[in-house]
Order: sequence, then structure tokens, then C-alpha cells
Amino acid sequence: MRGVGKSAAGILVNRVRTGGFIMAGLVRKSLNSPEETRPFEGGKGQLELVNLAAGAVGRATFQPGWRWSEHIKPIAKTDSCQAAHMGYFISGRMKVVMDDGEQIEFGPGDFSIIPPGHDAWIVGNEPCVVIDWQGFTEYAKR
Repeated sequence: MRGVGKSAAGILVNRVRTGGFIMAGLVRKSLNSPEETRPFEGGKGQLELVNLAAGAVGRATFQPGWRWSEHIKPIAKTDSCQAAHMGYFISGRMKVVMDDGEQIEFGPGDFSIIPPGHDAWIVGNEPCVVIDWQGFTEYAKR
């Protein structure tokens, strides 16, 4: 059964009843027209967000020289990043080191699951672009 309703943001959406649940039908948002942009310290990048019923989806651009412990830690006020991330790497390379010493490097085409408790930095001279649909709701929020 289909119906038309308004989302919490006042956007008209199609709703489809499936097995007792009502879920949104087609929804279109664009990271090229973000609902919110959060700059990183030192001009080392930014986070662009769109908000969905299930949470925020973001595109982060990290410039060469970016490091979580230098450019986000002053905003987050934690010893390491406490956000859990689930993302896809579009370009660039990022090294992630967990608080327990486990480490990995991500690059273009990689899918990542990164638990809370890590530092990260950009490897090389290319900006790193990541789409994340789990850990950016509070990331770099002032």
C-alpha cells in the first residue's frame, strides 16, 4: 500500500507499507548541496552532511597533512576518535591506528569498518575523500 506524507524535515516522500512497517519510498539528497558543512581545524578539510531518517550520511574531504589528533581532537575533546565509522573511500589514502596498536591503511575503492578508539592521518599528497553513513552525525560538531 502506498501513501504520500511529509518527513520530519517537511519533505514530501512516498511511503510504502511492507509487512507492517512503513518505510520511505524514493528519497533524493545530494552531498553536492549539503544540509550542513563542518570545517576541520587548520583548513585541513571539511565534512558535508545530508540527514536521513536513519541518520546522517557524510562526505569528508581530508587534505594532505590532516591528522585526527591535530585537526579534530580539539573539537571532539577526546583522546582518540570515539566515533564508529562505516565508509567507502573515493580517493586518497588514510592510515588508521587503533588505541590497542592495530593499524591499517585504506585507499580508493576500499570499504571500511572502524570501531571507536582510533587516530588517523592522510598518507601522501592527495586529498582523501570518504563517504561515511555511520560515524559522522556528531563528527567535528562544534
